[in-house]
Amino acid sequence: MTTVLLNMHNAGWFELGSMILAMGIFYGGVAQIIAGIMEWKKGNTFGTTAFTSYGLFWLTLVALILLPNTTWAAGTKTSDPGLIAYFFMWGLFTFYMFIGTLKLNRALQVVFFTLTILFWLLAIRDYTGSATIATITGYEGIFCGFTAIYAACAQVLNEVYGRTVLPLGPVKRK
Repeated sequence: MTTVLLNMHNAGWFELGSMILAMGIFYGGVAQIIAGIMEWKKGNTFGTTAFTSYGLFWLTLVALILLPNTTWAAGTKTSDPGLIAYFFMWGLFTFYMFIGTLKLNRALQVVFFTLTILFWLLAIRDYTGSATIATITGYEGIFCGFTAIYAACAQVLNEVYGRTVLPLGPVKRK
């Protein structure tokens, strides 16, 4: 949900405001870190790495936006080259996580592939300053977020009902 909402802003639908920042801190950040800890307790390295990393991504993103507005961190705004590097590195991390999904299921493959594209589009947007790329990035991010919502919904409903309600596209093991 946080990805969809932020990218509605990126697509130009509304301004960045406290709703998105609050979602970034609590749902994108804290809730994913808790989910990562739960995955660690289950012995799921992929889930632990993904949830805790993206939870910390959201917390750092909100900090990058808010810290320059504080008294003690005034004047510390991240430079454009810094943000370009930030988004590029998150894209690189996400790409290797995408490689990990090749052994999991098609739904996660779509999520991580589109998230890789999203991070690299964000870097390109900040590099070029193009309003057109910013809008394209927003729509790609909305799509990415909805693929994650679908994957989460499928995992929950399939587990609750003990059968495939929404397919995840299992990968055939050789």
